[in-house]
Order: sequence, then C-alpha cells, then structure tokens
Amino acid sequence: MTKSASPSPNQTYVRFSPLQRIQHFVFLISFTLLALTGLPQKYPLAPASVGIFTLLGGVESARQVHHFSAIVMIVVSLVHILEVLYRLLVLRTPISMIPWIDDLKHVYEDVMYYIGRRKHKAYYGRYSYAEKAEYLALIWGTIAMALTGFIMWNPITTTQFLPGEAIPAAKAAHGGEAVLAVLAIIIWHFYHVHIKHLNKSMFTGKLSREEMEHEHPAELAAIDRGAHLAPPIPPAVLRKRQMLYLPLAVIITAIFGFSLYFLAGYETTSPNTILIREDVIAFVPVTPTLEPTAAPAVSGPLNWDDFVGPLFLQKCAACHGESALGGLNLSTYADAFRGGASGDVIVAGEAESSLLVQIQAAGGHMGQLSEDELARVIEWINNNAPEK
Repeated sequence: MTKSASPSPNQTYVRFSPLQRIQHFVFLISFTLLALTGLPQKYPLAPASVGIFTLLGGVESARQVHHFSAIVMIVVSLVHILEVLYRLLVLRTPISMIPWIDDLKHVYEDVMYYIGRRKHKAYYGRYSYAEKAEYLALIWGTIAMALTGFIMWNPITTTQFLPGEAIPAAKAAHGGEAVLAVLAIIIWHFYHVHIKHLNKSMFTGKLSREEMEHEHPAELAAIDRGAHLAPPIPPAVLRKRQMLYLPLAVIITAIFGFSLYFLAGYETTSPNTILIREDVIAFVPVTPTLEPTAAPAVSGPLNWDDFVGPLFLQKCAACHGESALGGLNLSTYADAFRGGASGDVIVAGEAESSLLVQIQAAGGHMGQLSEDELARVIEWINNNAPEK
C-alpha cells in the first residue's frame, strides 16, 4: 500500500491474506467438529451427548468424525507452519505475534486506563498483547491435544515407551484441555472479536480506517508514514532463499506425513471380527428334563412356630433373613417384633396397623404372599400373634 498524504475515511487496509483466511476457516470447521464429537465422549450420559450420538449413528461414527477432524487440524497446522517459516526465512517479515517488551508496557498502560489514571488505552501495533497470548495458547493447546490424542489413539504403542498410567493421564489432560479450549473460544475469542467489536477481517481480509484507528493505531500510524513498506527483494536473493527454504519444507512435510500415517493407520485398538455361520448338530439329551417343583405350601396351627415362622422363612428370608434388608430380620419371633428401619412391622391385635400387612396388601412385593397366606397372617396378628 502506498503512502497517502490525506487518506480517505472509506479506505480499507489488508489485515489477512487469502491463505490466512482459508487456514482460519478450515481450522474453525475442524475445531467445531472436534468439540461436537469430543465433548459428548467425555460426558456420554448428558442428554445433548445422547442426541449427538443418535444424530451421527452411534459413538463409533462420532469417533470417526473426531479422528478425521483431528487429521484436518494437523494438516492446517502444517500449512500454517510452512507459511510462517516462508515469511520469516524467505520474505524476512518481522515477527509480530511473539510477545515483546512493548507488550508489558501496553499491559501497564491498559491497567492505568481501566483504573482511571489514563485517558486512553495503549496504542497497539499489528497485534495486541491479548491477541498474542491467545495465539500462543492456540499453539500450546494444539500441541497438547495432538500428543494426548496420539496416546489415546495408539495406547498399545504408547505403553512400549511409557508406563500404563500415561493412558488415563492423557485422557484426563485431553478432556480437560478440550473443555478449556471450548470455553476460551466462546467466552474470550468469540465475544471480544466477533461480538464486542464485530471484527470481520478474518472473513473479509480487511479493516476500515476507523477500525484501524480504534484497534491498531500504532500500525496505522506506521502505514501513514510508509514505515511498513519493506524494500523489494532482489530476484537472485529471493531465489537463493527459496532454495534454502525448500529442503526444510520437504523435511517438515515428510515428518508430518509420516506422523499422520502412524497416527491413523499403525494401530487398531478395536477388533474387526467377522462372524462366520456354522451349521452344527444340536445336542439333545435322551432323558427328559424334569419340571421344577414348587415349594410345598406351609400349613399348621396358627402360631409362629408352626405356621408364620416357616412361612416367612420360605418367602421372606432371602431379603429379611440374616442380611436384614432395611434393618428388618424375620428369622425369629423376637427379631420380627423388633421391627426394622421403618419401625414396627407387626402390631399384635391390629393387623390393619401392621406395616407388613400394608405392604403385602399393596401387592408386587419381592416375597409376595398368596391371598390365603396373607389372610392367615392377618388372622394370626388379630389373635395377638401367638408364638406357640
């Protein structure tokens, strides 16, 4: 861009190149798919997770989408690395995304502005300290997610070099970093970039002069002075730099390519079993199988020793024997009248007030008595529940 003595208010300034915008778009799509298919695996019982699994056709389909999106993110990260190296080594563009001493000064100036000791915020250059911190967080997060994802994708290979504890540790780190990344994008990046300032430069590639004055005044001042214009690179020098850059780019691409192949195809952690139908002769025993016989009905005089005790032993001992479910033990006469956690279950002379009768009358109990058995128990209780 040429130096202008009287810039127009409608003048726009190039913020991002087409390649940078494509990288951002692909990274945005892959990150979104990773979040939508990864967080449901971390919280599989949440209603939203169940809905996503249903929409995608199951957890295995979600994992396939997750793995594919991870590969896409690694590829776009490779493109970004190659582009940055080209601008640094070939075009010799100044490094503008690394925090520097001026950023500490800008932090101090912003703090003074927020507490009312300064009339305006710091004058940012091409990138503010917040943008630089977010960029470094993106780099760290991508590396952490790639390494922990590789460990979980290839656990058998990992345990050949690391102890087994590395697998659950990687799972915990991967899930925690995923939650942190999603919250950072929603709360910090999306709000500050697309809502608070409605910055569309990553999609249009340009900023207006008013936006530059508000967000990057130091860079705008440099543009107006023409200080941003670098001298043209002689063709011979450019060619020499490109020849030195080319083998480095090939080596980096080869390392990434081998890593992707190793990541996606080296290890299979889930078996692919093909069931083969086989016709066999079924074994049929010669002797007929006897039908199980029901337990004999309890009968005898209407007292605990001869009727109620044996009846409870047959119908109730599984839950209310020595295990005393709910604190109720019906093994002996004394235990039965001691009751359980809900209180007395047998009230002598008052069958309707006995909790045992109320529960049995409702039906559906695990040790449900028949109508005749319940009627005799009620008669026994109304006769003051004799023991002998």
